Amino acid sequence: MSTTTVTLGNTRIERSTNQIATIYLKEAKYEFLKNLRLRMYTASVLSFPIMFYVLFGLVLNSKESIGSTRVPTYLLATYGTFGVMGASLFGTAAGLSSDRGLGWLQVKRASPMPPYAYFVAKVITSMLFSAIVVLALMVLGLTLGGVRMPVLDLAKLLGTLVAGSLPFSAMGLALGYFAGPTSAPAMINLFYLPMSFCSGLWVPFMFLPKAVRMIALVLPPYHLSQLALGVVGAGGDGRGPPGTVETLVGDVLEAAA
Repeated sequence: MSTTTVTLGNTRIERSTNQIATIYLKEAKYEFLKNLRLRMYTASVLSFPIMFYVLFGLVLNSKESIGSTRVPTYLLATYGTFGVMGASLFGTAAGLSSDRGLGWLQVKRASPMPPYAYFVAKVITSMLFSAIVVLALMVLGLTLGGVRMPVLDLAKLLGTLVAGSLPFSAMGLALGYFAGPTSAPAMINLFYLPMSFCSGLWVPFMFLPKAVRMIALVLPPYHLSQLALGVVGAGGDGRGPPGTVETLVGDVLEAAA
């Protein structure tokens, strides 16, 4: 069995791989439980994408279509991306900045815990909450929105959006180091809300102003939403599969037209 040596001051501690894996899992478990008990976090992360989906996907536009895709199906991809962004940015940046302000990171560094366990736990927690948000939207779409998709496509959509939370978690960790405990929520929203609008998550990309469409092409949420739209059959607008050179060129030409 392989071992890893951890140095704490002048003390060297050897741990097996299983012990280190247990530490990572426990850190992730308690990070998840901590965020689950924070009502402000769970309420905001779950309520905003669900509220927007119910309003614009089920109440106002349930019979409408965007291209050949019904609005409730289309919005599963875009509001799913919106929900994943919120869970990842707030789950990492807000928590990290708060822990820095309380001095909790110094306590972690003084302990024999593996140095990356804290950050891995935050990323795993963000992925779990992202999965919860996407599953909640899917349940609403399937039961109330008349969404009809093969189980394999639903699983692919879930996997695409949850995997897409990784870059936003990295962005959140960076914001958490730059923002103070009191300024973190404002700074997160300064990135979160404009990126959501400019990426076509609230208003479909083809309906955005020309200048905004040009901005969207360099934003991560736009590309994640295009991957998700490709799963539901709405990506690329006939220019090719999402994420390919043909689709990107088509988007550039359309935005510049």
